[in-house]
Amino acid sequence: MADLRYPIGIFSFDDPLTMEVVENWVKEMEVAPFQLREAVRNLSEVQLDTQYRPGGWTVRQVVHHIADSHMNSYIRFKLALTENQPTIRPYFEDRWAELPDSKLPIDISLSLLEALHGRWVTLLRSLKESDLEKTFVHPESGVQTVGNTIGMYAWHGRHHIAHITSLRNRLEW
Repeated sequence: MADLRYPIGIFSFDDPLTMEVVENWVKEMEVAPFQLREAVRNLSEVQLDTQYRPGGWTVRQVVHHIADSHMNSYIRFKLALTENQPTIRPYFEDRWAELPDSKLPIDISLSLLEALHGRWVTLLRSLKESDLEKTFVHPESGVQTVGNTIGMYAWHGRHHIAHITSLRNRLEW
């Protein structure tokens, strides 16, 4: 049986980072909000409150988590682009997923993601090759480059969308 935690595998990128690679990632980020909206289309409230795997988040929590995570990342990118190797603040994703706003209707986060990704994609498409080497410090995972982090968040969107689509396939929704 496949690992339900990582339906598309764990993010890994060891190839040379080129502007072409980055543009492909940015294209993935551009369409992710619309793919997410399609992944949750016509789900009932009961389905939205179904865990994508035993012990995992509900579909609703996954949607809100993507918005939380991508908002944090967008700010991290702006910090990395405007400051000299800033140290960013991590957050407890699991605790955020338990807060009351993670029980709201998903359209709130779907709309938020469409707007956020509109801004984020514009920012990413403005980057020069030298910007890809700018860095920030994550207190747990160390120094991260802007370039590699673009790939990580392109993967992150696909990863969580696959949680939903694989659940739909398994349960034949």
